[in-house]
Amino acid sequence: MKLKPLQLISTSDCNQPRGFLCTHSLWSSRSTKRTSLSAHATRSRLKRSTIETIYDSLKRAEEELERMEQTPLEPTHTKRDEFIETLLETTQSLTEDIVLMDRNITNHILNCSSAILSLSMTRCDVQSNPNPQSLFEQVFEIFRLISLLLGKTTPGPLTVKHPTGTLYQNRYKPADLSNTVLGSKERGEYVRFSSFEAMKPQIGAYSTVIAQLTTFSKNPHPSDENISGPVFSVILSDGDSDIKLANLTEMIEIVIPRSAAPSDTNNSVVLEENKIALNKLNISDPYMTIFFTVKPNYDVSLAVMLAYRSPPNSTHFSNQTVLTKTGGYRWIITPEMLRGRSGIWFVELRLFNSTWVPGLTLDISSFMSKCMFWDKEPMKWSSDGCQVGEKSSVSQTQCLCNHLTLFGSSFFVMPNDVDVSRTAELFATVTENYVVLALLCAFFGLYLVTLLWACYADRRARFKRKMTLLEDCHPGALYNYLISVQTGNRKNAGTTANVTVKLIGSEGESETHNLTDPDKLVFERGSVDVFVLATPFPLGEVRSIRLQHNNAGGHPSWYINRVTIQDLQTRHVWHYLCGCWLSADRGDGLTKKTFNAAKNNEIASFRDIFQSRTSTGFRDEHIWVSIVDPPSRSPFTRAQRVSCCMSLLLCTMAINIAFWNLPVDEASPVVFSMGSMNITWQEIMVGIQSGLLMFPINILIITIFRSIKPRISSKPKKEESEEDMKPPAFQATDILKDIEEVISLLSKCPRNNISMVGALECSADLCPALQRVHEFIHLMQGESESNPHWVHCSQFLLAGLCHLVMCLEKLDSNNFLNPYNYNQTLDMAYHLVRKAEMVFSSHVASCPPPVKIQKKRRSGGCWLPWWFVFLGWFLLLSISGVSTFFTLLYGFEYGREKSIKWVMSLGLSLFQSIFILQPLKVIGIAVFFALLLKPVAVEESEEVEQVLLVQQEKCRRYTGRATL
Repeated sequence: MKLKPLQLISTSDCNQPRGFLCTHSLWSSRSTKRTSLSAHATRSRLKRSTIETIYDSLKRAEEELERMEQTPLEPTHTKRDEFIETLLETTQSLTEDIVLMDRNITNHILNCSSAILSLSMTRCDVQSNPNPQSLFEQVFEIFRLISLLLGKTTPGPLTVKHPTGTLYQNRYKPADLSNTVLGSKERGEYVRFSSFEAMKPQIGAYSTVIAQLTTFSKNPHPSDENISGPVFSVILSDGDSDIKLANLTEMIEIVIPRSAAPSDTNNSVVLEENKIALNKLNISDPYMTIFFTVKPNYDVSLAVMLAYRSPPNSTHFSNQTVLTKTGGYRWIITPEMLRGRSGIWFVELRLFNSTWVPGLTLDISSFMSKCMFWDKEPMKWSSDGCQVGEKSSVSQTQCLCNHLTLFGSSFFVMPNDVDVSRTAELFATVTENYVVLALLCAFFGLYLVTLLWACYADRRARFKRKMTLLEDCHPGALYNYLISVQTGNRKNAGTTANVTVKLIGSEGESETHNLTDPDKLVFERGSVDVFVLATPFPLGEVRSIRLQHNNAGGHPSWYINRVTIQDLQTRHVWHYLCGCWLSADRGDGLTKKTFNAAKNNEIASFRDIFQSRTSTGFRDEHIWVSIVDPPSRSPFTRAQRVSCCMSLLLCTMAINIAFWNLPVDEASPVVFSMGSMNITWQEIMVGIQSGLLMFPINILIITIFRSIKPRISSKPKKEESEEDMKPPAFQATDILKDIEEVISLLSKCPRNNISMVGALECSADLCPALQRVHEFIHLMQGESESNPHWVHCSQFLLAGLCHLVMCLEKLDSNNFLNPYNYNQTLDMAYHLVRKAEMVFSSHVASCPPPVKIQKKRRSGGCWLPWWFVFLGWFLLLSISGVSTFFTLLYGFEYGREKSIKWVMSLGLSLFQSIFILQPLKVIGIAVFFALLLKPVAVEESEEVEQVLLVQQEKCRRYTGRATL
């Protein structure tokens, strides 16, 4: 029966199982295996109880591992130690006979040992609750015991692949170990022992030596040292105990591969006649070995000088050498040359005993590496007794050590360096290398054209942002609702018809109002139109709304996405998830529908929030797509978005070209080929790294513009002329119509207990109507004085009566049956005004309006002051300018051919940013909000204050009073 391998599926979510699944078939056919083992046990005369004990022990270990695999923050230190102890006891109980019977038992133990090590190293709280330094030694003891058992039962070389690496083992006579290679040269992971003469004093007394090389893909001892890539453990044993091998006179060679190593830095320099090439190295660790390689395009000799902090000269230098074709143009700068000094080092190259050739180009590359071992006594990584070999490259590190232990290597690729002092010289080559300059000119030209269009579109969008105070609201009604209507993004979702709305609440209902604006088009595709609707009294819980349109115009069909209503007094919000057509020829063919308020679970459902956040996210969060169709009420303008895109593009180019280098590794596979253009996997990786580096800059610039508080203009209106200030001429019919409307609006609430007596047709009908008003005032006097309903009803009635008095004063007795009737009506109106003032004052005193709370942004954050827009533009222009400068500088230094190849990598980076990284960001944010925060977005705007001021001015004109 074959054991399935361990599957490692890593995840970073501490609230989810990590899923280190130890899948196997050991227990699925246990009865069959036990029958087989029973036969072996009979033949080998072993007790069945020993086999049963081993199986039961492994069964318990497996169950515990599966539990820890599916539990966050596991394993704990106690559970881990118990698990390892169980595996160790099981391993110690194994014999050679049992191993010969079934190798799957040892494979299973190795798999579980690797799994507990991986689980411990990837715990979410490993930073705050680190593993003990002895963890690896505890697990490796199990590996060592298993390998010794396998070595005793296996003739010849032994190779065991475990989930975190590979184990190589072989038996040797001491003399046969001389210069022997253990491992795999094909995979680039092996150790070459020194000569027998160098090892004889320490291994000559043994008859047999077991050599073991174990590789691990991850560093089991995290530290401040940059140990990257796999680590190797090399052990010699006589079968019972380890053989210590130290202080050898000859070095042992350990070759450690780097399967995902980046390319070394490649910088092209055109060497002019009687000039030098100066390179600057930033050395953070002076104990690393630097490999400095130069590849001239002609056979010349180069003199190289190394100096600290300042360029070398004839008197100031640390080391020097001559590079020739015979020596491979490679210089190894050892830690001894650096003398323990970190900082800036300069490397100067000049021709040596060679004739200068026009067009002489130097391809300069460099990388750093370091060999270290794990010192068990101080429990830290050390480089004592180890050095980096000359066969090291970007794909492997050759370590030469005089002892055996756990080995690792540190690796660092130095970023491209450009000499700013050569700016004038590099810019002078523009006629020879115009690739980068032409690309930048094309981008800036496209930016200017797009910016002009964006400014024009922003000017048009300002009118669409206008918040509308509905004109058909009664001027005396001061209880306000903010209505936000979102039209869908579907094709032809907008409408040309006249739309009406009616609010139906628990305390009453509003009139039917026309949702129109004389200054702008409303209900266009993808728009969010905001209206202020005023009622005489609070409607209570707005349980439903009734939408209707007259099916007029060229495109009357309307797809309504959702409606949000906010009570501006209490800040209560109701959501209506419409998502349907109001159309005579689409959907269900209805142009009039009633929508009920959504429940809390509907508002906070994953589906609704995810769809809403994804839809608005692509129009707002996706910086490239949002240029075309941003949210209509977003303060982040198109011009700012276009400029941010240009800045991000320039930053992408600068970061990409600064860290870009041509691949030296010829084995890099070609992913895409079209004609003579080949795109390698290494170029794709450069694009990915450049795209990821853009996130901090993206957040910095865009957040500033997105968070700036809108600057609402509060310019006073032009002073009106005396003709404009004169009230319009009133007719008796106007007065009758006004008082009829006041009574009709108050009758919309059942608790007001007021009804119309019929249509008011003549002045004689005015007194009965005022008598009804008088009865309503007595009703309000007898009601509770702490109810806000009566505050707003009395305020509305007072406004209507003040308007009535103002109109009566402008009329003469000719509009009435006789002067007596006129005076009687006027006296009654004065009396009702005084009583209404008393009732309103009484209710206001006992039930004051709520204190206004400072508004907060809908996202939970805070607005930045409006003048931060200047800071945003300063940062944007500064970053753009610096990015453009360094992009040109690097481009001129690379040369024409390399610049063309760099443009290919830039295209991949832009493709990843626009079509991969940005959409992933939008979807990720939508999932985050939908799963965790579950917010309910409420449209708030500083424009509300301006609209309410207009409403108050309208009420002042209506009543003829400054205040009520």
